[in-house]
Amino acid sequence: MIELKTPITDDDINKLKAGDVIAISGQILTARDQAHKRILEEGAPIDIEGAVLFHAGPIIQEEENKDDSEPKYKMVAVGPTTSMRMNPYEADVLDMGAKIIIGKGGMDDSVREALKRNNAVYVVATGGCAALYVDKVNEIKGVNWLDLGMPEAIWDLDVDSFGPLIVAMDSEGNSLYD
Repeated sequence: MIELKTPITDDDINKLKAGDVIAISGQILTARDQAHKRILEEGAPIDIEGAVLFHAGPIIQEEENKDDSEPKYKMVAVGPTTSMRMNPYEADVLDMGAKIIIGKGGMDDSVREALKRNNAVYVVATGGCAALYVDKVNEIKGVNWLDLGMPEAIWDLDVDSFGPLIVAMDSEGNSLYD
């Protein structure tokens, strides 16, 4: 398994080929279709240069606060959602600097071309493994656009060896779906 640390660099991406198994440590941002749409309309609320975006709608529990401080959240489960829903937005989001997209299922040729153009990769997480993946989340560092609802908000996660993930589409245009 290839271990990567965020932010992801071009050198990291250059080492990856379709079929490689990876794990990621550092920052991962969840983003589903409504978050992608808003990123394109308003700009990203946080820097996505070198970022890892995870197509996921996590189950989050708000923890009880004893004072008036910012709310604290606990992740209950986080698994991949179907990535093809992001096809209309993903190429433009990749053009903004994201380096790794995590999801489930395939993505279209517009995404394949954007991966090549931006030296990025699409990796798949195994569906049904939300309990496994949640154990790799150290903490929720923040949340953006909670007005979209918990599954659609952008959750800023600190993770350790998040995986296993399989490189499904690499930066050279190779795809396991061909």
